[in-house]
Amino acid sequence: MRFINANFIKSAEKKSDFIVDDLPQIALVGRSNVGKSSLINLLTNNKKMAKTSSTPGRTRLVNYFNIDNKFYIVDLPGYGFAKASKNTTNAWDAVMNDYFVNNSKLKLVMVLLDSRHSPSQLDKQMIDYLAENEIPIVLIMTKIDKISRSDLNKNIDNISRSLRFNKSMIIPTSAEKRIGVDRIEQLLDEYIL
Repeated sequence: MRFINANFIKSAEKKSDFIVDDLPQIALVGRSNVGKSSLINLLTNNKKMAKTSSTPGRTRLVNYFNIDNKFYIVDLPGYGFAKASKNTTNAWDAVMNDYFVNNSKLKLVMVLLDSRHSPSQLDKQMIDYLAENEIPIVLIMTKIDKISRSDLNKNIDNISRSLRFNKSMIIPTSAEKRIGVDRIEQLLDEYIL
């Protein structure tokens, strides 16, 4: 599937602001500065669709992007941003929990991991949380252009082993070099039809 028409729809701060309609939703989660905005821009072929920043913790709301009036990509707040206050991180956690619980339109969560690093405790907690709630997950390894092929393969093996995750559901990507977009598009076809 090639995305033809992608539009930012709204940002939601709380549950009452969430979009509730008939379109399926694909959510993106990951640590702050892992590359969620860059992935959205890659998939929509629009470098300005989602705001990117070198400063972690910029995504503080639930952001909805309508894709061809067929589904939403939903960008969730990044976790693990050390400079955010405890009250702020607790509020983000509550919003994310509200988003995940009883969301019948949520079809898949793409958990983004920086390919240069091992999954953090927060990454593991997020993956465990999604698995416990029986929400389908795919792991997206970002920034693969910044490491060697052999290091990437080692990291994929390590992640697959440590998280007990099937390698076929780990997709290496690079927004800069447009790597991985075809695999993600094929996967989205399976989950939104």
